[in-house]
Amino acid sequence: MASLSRQDMTHGPLAKQILLFSLPLICSNLLQVLFNLADLAVVGQFVGSQALGSVGSTTTLVTMFTGFLIGLGGGINVLAARFYGARDTKRFGQLLHTAALLSLGLGILLSILGVTLTRPILQLLRTKEDLIDGAVLYLRIYLLGMPGLAVYNYGSAILSALGDTRRPLRFLTLAGILNVILNLFFVLVVKMAVAGVALASILSQYLSAVLIVLALIHNDAPFALCRSQLRLHRDSALEIIRLGIPAGLQNCIFALANLFIQVGVNSFSSTMVAGNSAAANADSLIYDVMAAFYTACASFMGQNYGARNRERVKKSYFISLAYSFAIGLILGFLLVLFGRQFLHLFSPEADVIEAGMFRLTIMGFSYGFSAFMDCTIAASRALGKSLIPTVVVILGSCVLRIIWVYTVFAWFGTITSLYLVYICSWTITALAEIAYFRHVYKQQVGSMAA
Repeated sequence: MASLSRQDMTHGPLAKQILLFSLPLICSNLLQVLFNLADLAVVGQFVGSQALGSVGSTTTLVTMFTGFLIGLGGGINVLAARFYGARDTKRFGQLLHTAALLSLGLGILLSILGVTLTRPILQLLRTKEDLIDGAVLYLRIYLLGMPGLAVYNYGSAILSALGDTRRPLRFLTLAGILNVILNLFFVLVVKMAVAGVALASILSQYLSAVLIVLALIHNDAPFALCRSQLRLHRDSALEIIRLGIPAGLQNCIFALANLFIQVGVNSFSSTMVAGNSAAANADSLIYDVMAAFYTACASFMGQNYGARNRERVKKSYFISLAYSFAIGLILGFLLVLFGRQFLHLFSPEADVIEAGMFRLTIMGFSYGFSAFMDCTIAASRALGKSLIPTVVVILGSCVLRIIWVYTVFAWFGTITSLYLVYICSWTITALAEIAYFRHVYKQQVGSMAA
């Protein structure tokens, strides 16, 4: 029964609960990444390095659009966890139905904007002439899947807030299998190349969206999605906008800052661009594994904040931070050791692999430190504070990265000097985010009864 999949996060051993909650979420996040990785692997192996470069050139833009929807889902997750922890079923129901309409509407809007602006943005990024036509074709088709992705992230946020991370994993497993099958069919049989892998991705996204909506419809009352109750409740919409929109915009601005880094990469050869594209896939894999613990942090802190359980609010943050930091270090180290084998999944060309190792070597030792920034941001949002963490991360990571590209990188002009921007910006931003979180914690939680 659906009720058995819900989890009370306000009692029990926290370290074990957070780990068990996060494991299915890790798998779910990885399967989402596999949509794009499967595209790159198929075009790299069966079409060629030019197609790999075309698809890879869109990675940052795809991240910008999908990142907005992921941030929006994060805001929905925090609110749902808080209402569930407080046993406020009325506000939970209003959030459930308002968020469904809001997410779908924003997904449609992003799809329209993305398809319309694809070529001008890619030209602004100085995408190579031999890559741009394929990049435009891939991105326009891929962005037609934004409504499906928006609905899936909404549904996953709701179920995760209830402690259910297993059903989203099952849905993405089915969608991931379909994605791989369709990739091979459209590329090898239909000979659609770049267009085929994009089409496979969006069909898979819509499958996962349909499955998660059906799960919400058949969920047990009062946590079920009901068509007759679908409407925009003003208070719920404003709360989603207050928490979710800043988080989504933060992800967009992060991606925007990374566009400037992409401009720097594009100043090198097409081989370096292809190598960077292949290596950048590790970012998604490791970030999304770590992100499972950020979601756990927000969900557990949200439920316990709603239940006014001060001690578990604090412990949820520190345990989630420890898990995310450790997994980032371990995976980064493994990536350095087996980097060439990883890159060979996306291109058999030795020059592309060698170019990709520049990025993997630096990033592999850096990933873990991003946890201090991202987990702390999730913790502040769990306490209802989203705007200031967004402003801090924009200044510390986004603006700083742009300045770095036009100062440090412009001075040295090496690919190494470009990639070092990540760990430097993470460190500076983390210090500021931790200082703000300490202030918010004392203000919001310090007065609660232990």
